[in-house]
Amino acid sequence: MKRLLIKNAVANVGRGGTAALVALVLPPVLIRHMPPGAYAVWVLILQVSAYMGFLDFGLQAAVGRYIAFAEEKKDPAWRDGIFSTALVGLSIAAGIGILCLLAVALEARHIFPSTPAALLPAMRVAIVIAGLSTALGLPASAWNGVFIGMQRYEIPAITITSGRLLSSIGLVLAALEGRSLVFMACVVAATNLLTYSSQFVVLRRLFPDITLRLSLISEITVRELSGYCVSLTVWSFSTLLVTGIDLILVGRFDFGAVAIYSAAAILISFLGGLQASVFSVIMPHSAALHAGGNAKALGDLLLQSTRLSIIFLLLTGLPLLVCASPIIRIWLGQPYAIQGSRILIVLVVGNMIRLLGVPYASILVGTGQQRLVFLSPLMEGISNLIASIVLGKLFGAIGVAWGTLIGAVIGIGATIAYSLPRTRRWIDISPLTLLAQVLRIIALCGLPLILALPLRYFIAQRFAGLMTMASAISVSICIVLAGKAMLKRRRA
Repeated sequence: MKRLLIKNAVANVGRGGTAALVALVLPPVLIRHMPPGAYAVWVLILQVSAYMGFLDFGLQAAVGRYIAFAEEKKDPAWRDGIFSTALVGLSIAAGIGILCLLAVALEARHIFPSTPAALLPAMRVAIVIAGLSTALGLPASAWNGVFIGMQRYEIPAITITSGRLLSSIGLVLAALEGRSLVFMACVVAATNLLTYSSQFVVLRRLFPDITLRLSLISEITVRELSGYCVSLTVWSFSTLLVTGIDLILVGRFDFGAVAIYSAAAILISFLGGLQASVFSVIMPHSAALHAGGNAKALGDLLLQSTRLSIIFLLLTGLPLLVCASPIIRIWLGQPYAIQGSRILIVLVVGNMIRLLGVPYASILVGTGQQRLVFLSPLMEGISNLIASIVLGKLFGAIGVAWGTLIGAVIGIGATIAYSLPRTRRWIDISPLTLLAQVLRIIALCGLPLILALPLRYFIAQRFAGLMTMASAISVSICIVLAGKAMLKRRRA
């Protein structure tokens, strides 16, 4: 089991790492070879098309969870019934998404009033093309759910990674040749469709017994998936409010800052993507433990994975905090350094806080208990939206970033005070025990930075590298703690 978890984690990290590499390389090229207004519009086009993914309603995770459960119980009829129901549901969601997409394209002028008038016609067409290809990917998420449930994470990792690389190469060439926004949207659409097709071919070859069988769709499977996905839909809606609306708000309140805010958001997605890639692999394992009724083991799994999650977040987040300004300056250029570093620091802190809950969320999905805790993500999403709108109107892009930080604090507080007690029957761990573990590791790893921060203002000119040295010490402590944890698990 440990080898399987490691293999899946490596596959997910490889997928996330490639996506991160693409995200780091692509923006500087596009920013330097596209007019500023055109690049800002392109970012908004991608953001709107990405909304189609939220119409998944959690069905991919549900397919993965129920197929893992059915395989554990040796029940192929239930497995195929769940797959068929989810596939039909996702196809209906794709249809709904296409209708919404057309409405957004038609109303683009009112949604983004600061968009240059000359770019609006191309923007509308590009939104339809890119968004349509994303919507058609909704049924394909059922196939990825099968791969996840069968613990073949390397398949979506390879196919999605290859598609992203091809898309990025095409976009770079298009930007260098001065191609239009519509042409760039066609590049994205073509690679998306190629990815879905390759996934389907692999599904038919590896798992030919798992097929669409309309006769197995019943009221029971619909009710089971609906009950499971209601809370996941709330989670998706909350995620939309946290990570999906912010760029749209910037486009409305501070259009000139769209490029730099999107760049900072890319670095944040790198942070979140790595975290999700590493810790999503515990979902099938938690489903198996839940099937065996082992609440104590699930509690131990949450404690250990949260400990590693904190260390991982510090290892990836601290360099972004300490070196925000040099990173933006080298990456995008001096004109973006000051504003970009401020936005990046606020977003990094906010997302480090909210990503502490990733292991808990993965275990909840694996055990099917996410329906008990929909209130905490909803609180985060609503508070994030309200704060971002109010502060965005007052302060522009940096105000939207502060809204994310405020929402993260409220969300993690609700998780500790509300969610953990409600799920203790199935995930046996005390909220206070988990909170103490979190605070202990943060205090231990962050102590050098905590001590260096006030000293910086007194000796900064004589010792400009103080924060860098403190960060290096903190990272070293994280590495030591991670090594000790891995060694302890190996001996166990």
